[in-house]
Amino acid sequence: MKIMIVEDEPIIRDMIGESIRKWGYETIILDDFSQVLEIFLKENPHLVLMDINLPVYDGFYWCNKIRDISKVPIIFISSRNTPMDMVMSMNMGGDDFIQKPFYEEVLIAKIKALLRRTYSYTETVATIIEHDGIMLNLNNGDVFYGDKKAELTKNEFKILNILMQNKGSVVSREKIMRSLWEDESFVDDNTLTVNIARIRKKLAELGKENYITTMKGEGYIIR
Repeated sequence: MKIMIVEDEPIIRDMIGESIRKWGYETIILDDFSQVLEIFLKENPHLVLMDINLPVYDGFYWCNKIRDISKVPIIFISSRNTPMDMVMSMNMGGDDFIQKPFYEEVLIAKIKALLRRTYSYTETVATIIEHDGIMLNLNNGDVFYGDKKAELTKNEFKILNILMQNKGSVVSREKIMRSLWEDESFVDDNTLTVNIARIRKKLAELGKENYITTMKGEGYIIR
């Protein structure tokens, strides 16, 4: 299992990483604290250890961003020790809180317990897909680009999902309509054109233009 460590103090970060690796876990170590969400999406860790005081944005900010797209367990690790900090950690989506300094055994016990609770009874299924900066939440159909979000209709979500799952390949209009029909979404040729236009408009409003390319006489492609 992979554990992502978001800690800007090198000595503490290295100590945590060494302790975790001794127990057979793979570690993801960050050194660019402006790209926390992007690295999270790329690495898809099973658990995140999050400091509160970080460069650029604090741990609460990144926890909130991760919670928009994932239910992966997050443990806050911080020298802050006020009840308000602990309450904030839980309210922002954290699953546990451990105060610095801490015993290695306590940290490992919390990690093992949280991983066991999270993954022993549920299958680990990807909840997001990402390509070229666009992130699609498979649970609720929201689409993200950077720190912006747009809500998609049921059909818009299905169309974008099909195109992203087949990125790099042309998807025919017939294949898209057939997939929608299989889900009892009875879409004709004109309705598909309207839905594609709406998706493009929403992506453009997020700052991502020309994400979907029309291949005349063939269909659509996300390159």
